[in-house]
Amino acid sequence: MHDAASASPSSLSVSTTATTASDRCAAAPISRIAADAYTIPTDAPEADGTFNWNSTTLVVAEVEAAGVTGLGYTYSDASVATLIRHTLADALKGEDASDIQRLWLRMQRRVRNLGRDGIAATAISALDCALWDLHAKRLNVPLVKLLGQARANVPVYGSGGFTTYTDDQMRVQLSRWVRDDGCRWVKIKIGSDPARDPGRVQCARDAIGDEAGLFVDANGAFDPKTALRFAEEFADLDVQWFEEPVSSDNLAGLAAIRCAAPPCMQVAAGEYGYTADYFRRMLEAESVDVLQADASRCGGVTGFIRAAHLADAFHVPLSAHCAPALHLHAAAAVPGLSHQEWFHDHARIESMLFDGAPRVAKGSIVPDLSRPGCGLEFKRKDAQRFATSVP
Repeated sequence: MHDAASASPSSLSVSTTATTASDRCAAAPISRIAADAYTIPTDAPEADGTFNWNSTTLVVAEVEAAGVTGLGYTYSDASVATLIRHTLADALKGEDASDIQRLWLRMQRRVRNLGRDGIAATAISALDCALWDLHAKRLNVPLVKLLGQARANVPVYGSGGFTTYTDDQMRVQLSRWVRDDGCRWVKIKIGSDPARDPGRVQCARDAIGDEAGLFVDANGAFDPKTALRFAEEFADLDVQWFEEPVSSDNLAGLAAIRCAAPPCMQVAAGEYGYTADYFRRMLEAESVDVLQADASRCGGVTGFIRAAHLADAFHVPLSAHCAPALHLHAAAAVPGLSHQEWFHDHARIESMLFDGAPRVAKGSIVPDLSRPGCGLEFKRKDAQRFATSVP
């Protein structure tokens, strides 16, 4: 290393710096795309109002260009890896990795005849996240700085309380989030056995005390009249958020519940939004007090940012759904963010399989600005025991 006093003239120094920056911004043809699936058993049976599961499938995507590898992932079906390896890889190989918006549109067009929602959207989401990670790594900056940081930390709410849990299991989980992690809110699942729900909500309130906010999520289990009856009953326990009281496809039903629900209770939905068109229709129908968006489903970082700006234009706050490590940098950059869901299943998987996964402290998670890109490194050896064979 040269001493500053004996360094070459400043003009030479500037020229060297400019060359380095130019190299980083030079075209970087995509040379490799990989995708693998991993099925991870849950630590206990899990269920919500309309579904139950004993494992979660993680699909990890990698995009390589100019000797740098970007990482992205989604929680979906193992078939997503096949779609990435073949259909979408053909649309990306040889293209400049820094042209993220163009590549996002290219992927959308590639799945036109397959349907943009569902499996195709989750595949695009994983690749888009990998492209953003790659681009930030090539520039040697944390992704949040590349996007434009809006907040130093991202508040989280603890999310679990599955309907398969005993009251004791739920009490331990919720109290730990509030007492040990400093979460200002927690959420439980309801709807699979409605007769038990009032007692479970009372148990949750008792576990967290009066200071923390309590959310409930029916995952679309109810019809509008049943949902309104529960909304009125839960208001007495100061439930502040009712997520998907009816199916998120029922925009009119959501809007009716939103209008009739107690003033203290926000109606939230949007986690199954795959396109900007869906979010726009939900907002235009005035169906929600809070819009949810999930970068692992709605088109990655690019789609998440689009959803955030739509919500901002309608003066509706945004909440990031699940996959906290994947969302962290984008969530710290977008306007109007209320919080990030600290979903038990995903937070557990990310802490197991990703070096650099965030940890909750004082109710928030914070981007690691010492790491370029999204700050995550996949622990492939640790994950190998969960590998799922795909063609």
